[in-house]
Amino acid sequence: MIRLEGLTRSFGDLHVLRGFDLEVSTGETVAVIGRSGEGKSVLLKHVAGLMQPDSGEVWIGDEQVTGADRERIRRLRLSMGYVFQSSALFDSMTVAENVRLALRRHGTPAAEIEGRARDSLEIVGLGGWEDRYPAELSGGMRKRAGVARAVAPRPTYLLYDEPTSGLDPVTTSVIDELVLQLKEDLRATSIVVTHDMRSACRVADRIALLREGRVSWLGTPEEIERTDDAAVKAFVEGRRDLWPGE
Repeated sequence: MIRLEGLTRSFGDLHVLRGFDLEVSTGETVAVIGRSGEGKSVLLKHVAGLMQPDSGEVWIGDEQVTGADRERIRRLRLSMGYVFQSSALFDSMTVAENVRLALRRHGTPAAEIEGRARDSLEIVGLGGWEDRYPAELSGGMRKRAGVARAVAPRPTYLLYDEPTSGLDPVTTSVIDELVLQLKEDLRATSIVVTHDMRSACRVADRIALLREGRVSWLGTPEEIERTDDAAVKAFVEGRRDLWPGE
């Protein structure tokens, strides 16, 4: 379970999170949608312990992330896989070396690293590409390599930051299928930050709209299609003129 209670975070005069509350049940996938600049990526960084809130609490299972010392946060991160928007691969390393590095950092026994790296790349459809460098891959393949690195340690929690950003519809569908497959295989508890409504509806059990620093709407993909909430309808339809206050 991931539980966020009353999170606030400001950067100077910019108030990004203003009492954010969300609970993600064990094995559930929640997509967080919202306009650019609303703080979706900031939210993920709080879950991973990369940022600390001004107030509020972050719980991973029965352990609190907020206020934890560096060693405790390091230990908690071992249970998490983080898929960065830019993939964040090391350009000087091959795809396989990127995955092996993640496994070593998680303390995977040396005898298991090679097999786990190979299996993870097979899962994301990159078997045979182990010795390629990130610059030799397409955008979609780099995304998949980033996913392979995140899931190689078999995490309990998965955090996806815009996993389909900048991808064509066919490649987006491939990534969506991969997210669903990993949910089935790992039974991981996941948060997916995305602008892509079609993707959110495909992969998520529930969808949360982040607006003005809080969850302003929360429901299933089926419910989002029927809601009369003005902000949700504006976001889904891409209608700025429908957005409350504009």
